Amino acid sequence: MEKFTKLISPIVPLPLQNVDTDQIIPARFLKSTSREGFGKNLFRDWRFTKEGKKNNDFALNKITEGEILVAGKNFGCGSSREHAAWALTDYGFKVVVSSFFADIFKGNALNNGLLPVRVSEEFLQSIFNSNSQLEVDLENQTIKILATGQQEKFEISAYKKHCLVNGLDDIDFLLSNKKEIEKFELNNV
Repeated sequence: MEKFTKLISPIVPLPLQNVDTDQIIPARFLKSTSREGFGKNLFRDWRFTKEGKKNNDFALNKITEGEILVAGKNFGCGSSREHAAWALTDYGFKVVVSSFFADIFKGNALNNGLLPVRVSEEFLQSIFNSNSQLEVDLENQTIKILATGQQEKFEISAYKKHCLVNGLDDIDFLLSNKKEIEKFELNNV
């Protein structure tokens, strides 16, 4: 995984509540077990019409850059598909901001190098109202609206923070502790 410490980026606003994993990546596109290629179908039914034409009113079709998706409350609800996190990262997102995440989505995101940042409802509205660049500082666990200087702290488990800062997935973390594990096994046999 790629190391993550700090990111400054324009936002891609998605001010919709209760965005479920089937809206993030529709089930008909879940035919692969490889993480690559899902980004092209991210929010497929919102980005394109039934005829396959681009929906110019949808945020991802209007904004061409930005590594931070800012969504309404209850992002990632629905089924537990890990493909939702894969689609978001394959599209280029590194952070998703919301006032609430479904627990399974949050776990899948963290396991795949995507940082879910939970903020208060008031701060989320400030982000939408400013439509400014954000600074997400994982080491200090802060998120800041650059245009106004308004910031808020966010929570993340120490383990997942360590993994993201060091670019480790769960397997890499275990392998990085191989000597300590072997020593423990020898002393507890």
